[in-house]
Amino acid sequence: MTPASTPDAVSGYPLTMKNIFVLGGTGFVGSHVVQKLVKQGYTVTVATRRAINARELQTLPTVTVAELNVHDPAALQQALAGHDAVVNLVAILHGNEAAFQQVHVDLPASLARAAVAAGVPRVVHISALGANPQQPDAAPSRYLRSKSRGEFALSHPALAVSVLRPSVIFGAEDKFLNMFAKLQQVFPFMPLAGAHARFQPVWVEDVATAVVRLVQARAAVGTTGVWEACGPQVYTLGELVHGAGIWAGIAEGRGRPVIPLPEWAGRLQAALMQLAPGEPLMSGDNLDSMKLDNIATGTEAGLADLDIQAAALEPVARDYLQRGQPSYGLLGLRRRV
Repeated sequence: MTPASTPDAVSGYPLTMKNIFVLGGTGFVGSHVVQKLVKQGYTVTVATRRAINARELQTLPTVTVAELNVHDPAALQQALAGHDAVVNLVAILHGNEAAFQQVHVDLPASLARAAVAAGVPRVVHISALGANPQQPDAAPSRYLRSKSRGEFALSHPALAVSVLRPSVIFGAEDKFLNMFAKLQQVFPFMPLAGAHARFQPVWVEDVATAVVRLVQARAAVGTTGVWEACGPQVYTLGELVHGAGIWAGIAEGRGRPVIPLPEWAGRLQAALMQLAPGEPLMSGDNLDSMKLDNIATGTEAGLADLDIQAAALEPVARDYLQRGQPSYGLLGLRRRV
């Protein structure tokens, strides 16, 4: 099947776009998006600072890897030439004000200018639930304020912009449920900040499918549409952490007890985590983000409007979390007998 013969997932019209440029294509969500685009017959260019980061994608038949500093406006404009649409998946969860500004605001603004200059009419942008481009200063965290401003920065009369706002994303390579399952292999209980925050987890495959559907959808130049990507169930963070242990088979399938922390203790826990080397497990800004429920608002279109039936969390998570345990499969059976 080729893009020229694939029916538009939203409007039903035939597609004419075939060359797609992807920023953030080597990441967790991006790699799934690239694979789905290739399966649909698209030619895909993946931008990356170092080609070695895209070594797994380079084996795909219609993928070209472009070594590129996406924060260089001139280089970005040159690389975008000849493409029909661009997908932006570049994001960070942790950082200071300057880092969030550069990645979530300055890059989308630069991308919009580069796309217009290069004649690329369509942008699909991954944002976040809780973003509000009309009132960015009302958001409770640096992360959400920058995401809000980034959506606004993409607005341009010469672009058709589709914005996807996912809840927390789960999948076999995620750094969310996998992390909490691994922690429960070590600790007898889980002290947890923000335990009562609510999420509506969405499978990475459903998010990737939504991105492809939005690439395929016909939209008028100068318009911006928003879709929320959420799974079918709402969980508190405490339920997700405990569930990660259960689904991974920790403590004979009981998981570890979760101990909700009061706000002052949660702030202290987050501050200590930020002092550890590497990317922190949680930051104070994450706690600020969790002041807003990370669930569908019901005021925007959703996955069902893209003809996607969102997958339930538990059966998918149980499968990949158990695969990562020493007791899984034949090797695990041998260890038990």
